[in-house]
Amino acid sequence: MTATATKYLRRDPADVKPWAETCGQIRCLIEEKDGAAGEVCQVEIHDAKLHYHKRTDEFYYVISGNGTMTLDDEQIGMHPGVVVYVPRGVKHKATGKLNVLIVCVPPGIMNDVHELE
Repeated sequence: MTATATKYLRRDPADVKPWAETCGQIRCLIEEKDGAAGEVCQVEIHDAKLHYHKRTDEFYYVISGNGTMTLDDEQIGMHPGVVVYVPRGVKHKATGKLNVLIVCVPPGIMNDVHELE
């Protein structure tokens, strides 16, 4: 991986060890410490915990799997190709088995997870 203020970032998910987090098994592919404008995480979701973020907006892109997402008091279906924008402050969780790419803006998501369950 190469990272400077004027260069690009490249990271192979196979080189990033996943760990358990609020949403499931997470691999942070672009992190706050990389100095990018946002963060990118690959997450294997299996019945996430209800949570919200005070300072971070999220974009979910479903790579594979099926399930639902609760956004405040509303539920929506999730399947491959679906994109969901979750603004900061919205309580949310995904249920089912999903593999998603999450883009977080601004960076700092790992210090902005507020669990409600």
